[in-house]
Amino acid sequence: RLKQEAVLGIGGVRALSRLGIRPIVFHMNEGHSAFAMLERIRLLMEENLLSFDEAREAVYCSSTFTTHTPVPAGIDIFDQALISSILGDYIGTLGISMENFLAMGKHNPNDSNEPFNMAVMAMKNCARINGVSNLHRTVSRRMWRGIWPDLPEMDLPIENITNGIHIPSWISKDMAILLDRYLGRRWAEDPDNIRVWERVNRIPDIELWRTHERRRERLVAFARWKLQEQLIRWGTTKKDIQIASEALDPRALTIGFARRFATYKRGDLILKDPSRLAKILNDPQRPVQIIFAGKAHPQDKYGKEVIREIIQMSWQPEFFQRITFIEDYDLNVARYLVQGSDVWLNTPQRPLEACGTSGMKAAANGVLNMSILDGWWAEGYQPGLGWAIGNGEEYDNPDYQNHVESQNLYNLL
Repeated sequence: RLKQEAVLGIGGVRALSRLGIRPIVFHMNEGHSAFAMLERIRLLMEENLLSFDEAREAVYCSSTFTTHTPVPAGIDIFDQALISSILGDYIGTLGISMENFLAMGKHNPNDSNEPFNMAVMAMKNCARINGVSNLHRTVSRRMWRGIWPDLPEMDLPIENITNGIHIPSWISKDMAILLDRYLGRRWAEDPDNIRVWERVNRIPDIELWRTHERRRERLVAFARWKLQEQLIRWGTTKKDIQIASEALDPRALTIGFARRFATYKRGDLILKDPSRLAKILNDPQRPVQIIFAGKAHPQDKYGKEVIREIIQMSWQPEFFQRITFIEDYDLNVARYLVQGSDVWLNTPQRPLEACGTSGMKAAANGVLNMSILDGWWAEGYQPGLGWAIGNGEEYDNPDYQNHVESQNLYNLL
């Protein structure tokens, strides 16, 4: 991992230099590329005969850093001895001691036992730092206050720039054509122009609904095909494969849940009360179905267990053809889901969702969000625009939180 990050940061700057590309500002997402600052310092020292401190000041003024994670487990931390063994010779070319270099990656520079933190190194060497939502700024200031021990938390130099999405990459062709017809083709070039979006009211309800229904029908057809493909790979019977070809209902209210199955994202929150969930999904007048997709980190045992639970539940009689899990989550699967779901479900443990842009991708396709008030939804939600699970509470007892919020979720459904 350390070697990869040396290639990314140091090698990345060298590659840009060889290509004749000299950026005025370097923007680093997370600490993975933080070694880029070292190579920039080295180049300035070599080309302009500057001291390390002079070059570092120039790099500081032209560097910006975005932190995306609200949990310490998402930050790369390396043992000091490992840093010395891999980067020792390189650090020597900068004219500073290893001790001085390691201090750049520590909350407390005087702690000889503290490991080297890539995010800390980035923050100490960038003039601008931001989180990715209003709430994430608050969480980040709390998380990194040790870097500036003499400042009050509210004055820490971490701002917020809420993440966004590239709408043309995620909106369905059907919806894009509809918007072209009634908003004009410039809506995609000027996406935050309120006057353009006021024209949405010109779209006849029935035309908008039919466009959405086509996307739901395509999502169901895609999910059936993927499910059959999975069963063939598992070596199941022809009967099961035939049954899978009739899974889901193209006319039922369809809930989409697709993302990394990290622990804090609580992919199993909607499964907490199986009997109540079964009644909701199997309502004869208002049937509901859920399509899950996503992956867990290979070493995340809990995340893999949640996926196993969903798949096992999907084969129980009361959930059969009402719950489906699509394997091999990728961009294509994600597009079908955000374009064809009726409701986009997001159930993170507040305040651990830094931003959560999948809901934006769904919203671009007219899909309604139902989410915990975390990440971007804490800013985007208003009554009448989708649904909020809870009122932004934060709990000390996660089991109690899961119970309360799962019941709130069922009440909303």
